[in-house]
Formats: sequence, structure tokens, C-alpha cells
Amino acid sequence: MNEQLNNRLKVLRAEKNVTQEELGNACGLSRQSINAIEKGKYVPTIVSALKIAKYFNVSVEDIFILK
Repeated sequence: MNEQLNNRLKVLRAEKNVTQEELGNACGLSRQSINAIEKGKYVPTIVSALKIAKYFNVSVEDIFILK
């Protein structure tokens, strides 16, 4: 099974007018980590995914989609 984790992080950031740097600082991640997550090159830890979801006040499932 070749499952891939897709995400809506870039869309959410754009809707809220938040930079990668701002999101990273708020969630304890680097700008580079946020960029890698958005591009699908890095799968966030559960804790990081929860922090990102909390920042946007949405569920993890609203951001990350397993395909």
C-alpha cells in the first residue's frame, strides 16, 4: 500500500494571511519544516499536527488527508 499524506496547510495559511515563519513560530517549528510539510516532503509528528490544527482552530483531519 502506497499511502500519501496530503494537506491543506498552504490553503489555510493563505485564508488567514499567515506566513510560514509566523506559523512555525506559533507551533514551535521552523519555517523550513512548515515548507516541507506543505510540499509533502515531511510528515509532521502527531504533536506538531495537533499544534497546527489548534492554531487554525480546526481538526487534524481538516488539514491532513491520507490518500
